[in-house]
Amino acid sequence: MSFTLTPIGHVRGGRVDVIDDDWGTSRATIALDPDKFTPDALAGLADFSHAEVIFLFDKVPDDKIETGARHPRGRADWPLVGIFAQRGKNRPNRLGLTTCRIVAVDGLTIEVEGLDAINGTPVLDIKPVMVGFLPRGDVRQPGWSHELMQGYWDKS
Repeated sequence: MSFTLTPIGHVRGGRVDVIDDDWGTSRATIALDPDKFTPDALAGLADFSHAEVIFLFDKVPDDKIETGARHPRGRADWPLVGIFAQRGKNRPNRLGLTTCRIVAVDGLTIEVEGLDAINGTPVLDIKPVMVGFLPRGDVRQPGWSHELMQGYWDKS
């Protein structure tokens, strides 16, 4: 079984280069497709502080897709872990997910901060962050993942 997904919009502005770190202050706009949506689609979104943005890593070529295990960021000092035990862009379905801060909503656009997607990236869905959907209980993760994230949102 397969599905066809059509972008609801695209990332505009922000970064143009794929760089692994310092995404925290990156600002961009998500522009919804005006042929499919009216501003009603974003009604009420400005009442939320954050949104989850699901997007497509459309610049990843087929021959770079990972289906098994690899060292995150190619670092041999980090363990060999499966593609589903990390958040790398070379995923089988190329889906990215980021929780970012909503700065403003205007018409068919959402200005966001901390979206780790580059200019032109296709956006597949947007969901408001609600406390009731956040993880329940303690969140656990291995030590290497803390090291990986040290400079991801802020400059190291």
